[in-house]
Amino acid sequence: MSVNFMNPFLKAAKTVLATEVGATVSRGDVALENDCYTPSDVTVLLSVVGDVRGVVLYSMSTEMALNMVSTMLGQEMQEFDELAQSGIAEMGNVITGIATTHLAEAGYRCSISVPTLIVGRGTMLSTLDFKRLVVPLQTSIGNLSIHIALREDPRAAANYAPTNGKHSMSERA
Repeated sequence: MSVNFMNPFLKAAKTVLATEVGATVSRGDVALENDCYTPSDVTVLLSVVGDVRGVVLYSMSTEMALNMVSTMLGQEMQEFDELAQSGIAEMGNVITGIATTHLAEAGYRCSISVPTLIVGRGTMLSTLDFKRLVVPLQTSIGNLSIHIALREDPRAAANYAPTNGKHSMSERA
């Protein structure tokens, strides 16, 4: 997996968290992981398909999820009900959508799935032979980790010619 895929997600997460909940964000030490269990109480999963493929996970405590949704809605949420779940899933969807826009600017066309919400720490979720790049974020409302398990589709790579460190489409036969 290319660490170049990290920056679009980091940039998107910082933008969304600052805009939606007014959170300041600092990044912790990035690590590679292939543990197959969800690390936190709440995890949003989205698949990415196209020139880049794999999954992205956003993991946080229930407390952070409630803080985030409370701030987004402008009312205090006491339980992680359907409304709170929907809000957290949408947050993952927005971050991933913005990140894929940044990937498109770098020449990678891709689409995302609808978000899947996994509630419960320790749920088995295997990315098989994908190692996940884990980007911990400390925010003013709690900690969030982004798990990025993406790779360039080899079929798509054949359609690109490198240009100044970016990809550009070559002519297709």
